[in-house]
Amino acid sequence: MLESLAAYLAERGGLNNEEIKRVEGVVVPKKLRKRQYLLQEGDISFYNSFIAKGCLRLYQVGRDGSEHILRFAIENWWISDYESYNSGLPSKYNIEALEDSLLLMIHRDKFEELVETIPAFKKLRETLDAKNFEVNQKRILSNISETAEEKYDNFIQSCPQIYSRVPLHMIASFLGVSRETLSRVRQQYAKNSTNK
Repeated sequence: MLESLAAYLAERGGLNNEEIKRVEGVVVPKKLRKRQYLLQEGDISFYNSFIAKGCLRLYQVGRDGSEHILRFAIENWWISDYESYNSGLPSKYNIEALEDSLLLMIHRDKFEELVETIPAFKKLRETLDAKNFEVNQKRILSNISETAEEKYDNFIQSCPQIYSRVPLHMIASFLGVSRETLSRVRQQYAKNSTNK
């Protein structure tokens, strides 16, 4: 399990062996079964979790009981409720495993200590923060300006590895469309693909 994190830190962050060992020294491994929660609404998000194996979602339940999915995360991605993580306030969200998953968790205090003492780790964190900001901006623009067809096409193009692992009703929630709309869009998409 640690091998995937070590490879990630070396390739994406340029950390050397000694720095990687320091990161591994503060990691807390956690196994989640499918449908098990990593975080529930009302809890404080104390950990930043690296996904060694599996698929998770971050979502909120609306007043009417409907689910609003903000993010999916798979292998070699990080997940946390960053709003709660940064503020120390109770989370408004849930993080649930959609598959049996293996996580490598780093407590906020230890994570910040690594950021302060390992320049390459700090740079990796800054890169991840910038990427998250960019993804969130694109998502907001997509939600206010794109048709259901465009959202679906963008999702398939940018996240094919998630598309095949997530139930369609969750994709509909993530895209902000109804199941019926997603079904119609998928049929049209399939028809257009065969006509090309």
